Amino acid sequence: MKRISIPVALLATTLFSYSATHPSKGGQSTETPPQATVRYGKEPVEGVDIFFREAGDPSNPTLVLLHGFPASSHMYREVLRGLGDQFHLIAPDYPGFGHSDFPAADEFEYSFDHLAEVVDAFLEQRDIDRYALMIQDYGAPVGFRIAVKHPERVAGIITMNGNAYEEGLSAEGWGPIFDYWETPTAELGDTIAGEVFTLEGMKWQYTHGTRNPESILPDTWTLDAHSISRPGQKEVQLGLFYDYRNNVKLYPQWQEYLREHQPPTLITWGEHDAFFPAAGARAFLKDVPEAELHLLNTGHFALEEEAPFIIEKARTFLGRLDW
Repeated sequence: MKRISIPVALLATTLFSYSATHPSKGGQSTETPPQATVRYGKEPVEGVDIFFREAGDPSNPTLVLLHGFPASSHMYREVLRGLGDQFHLIAPDYPGFGHSDFPAADEFEYSFDHLAEVVDAFLEQRDIDRYALMIQDYGAPVGFRIAVKHPERVAGIITMNGNAYEEGLSAEGWGPIFDYWETPTAELGDTIAGEVFTLEGMKWQYTHGTRNPESILPDTWTLDAHSISRPGQKEVQLGLFYDYRNNVKLYPQWQEYLREHQPPTLITWGEHDAFFPAAGARAFLKDVPEAELHLLNTGHFALEEEAPFIIEKARTFLGRLDW
């Protein structure tokens, strides 16, 4: 049985444009705006070079794109090109992921607290102090930590299978990780790594629950498998799996943030996600009743099949925000 999902990946700089039209409920089509040019760079933070992808005019409202596992900023390739004509977008890779530096675990603390601190410092160094967040998977614990710390900076949240509720954790998908939280033995860690940190394990993350698995870009899981095969990655990723228990402990704090601040929220959720089921998407409505919810007929990485739809909804949502 395939298991868990959470962050990593070597990314490609080749970008693929999304399709020119997306049928609406009425059968009409919406023309795609011109594709934006994507730029690439690195920003030193705490002595670690953070790789980022960027599109659009920095004077425009900013959307910060926070990736999940097993992924990197590569997962946002279509969003960057699709929305950069109207907004400023920036997508960093966490330390140890994608093209960012991968310091040894004895030289860098790989925890969600620290990843959020690095991303927060990255944004401050680039003078980005007002933004919307797009979060997926690991992007949720990183993004919600930043939102709780700086609620005045967050204009809105777009969550794509970015969970903040216990009902959004599948007992079947997370079973081995739940066990690992209780008893983090080397044997169990090896079992988890043997199922997840392989080419087939990476492919399954992207194709499970999709309508057309043959249409999913193979580069995604191939890049992830290459990245996670680097020496030291197994220990880092298992450490983050174990640290994820601390995210669950913070769920009540994140929910209080949502209730108190009522950030405009767009939910575009792959309803066949083996790890974060649709109950997690619906749970947001308890705390943000005005949130816009779309359950999509796809899997964990909704953008792989639903990029045109999500980009269209994001454009409308972002256009309504009070920047």
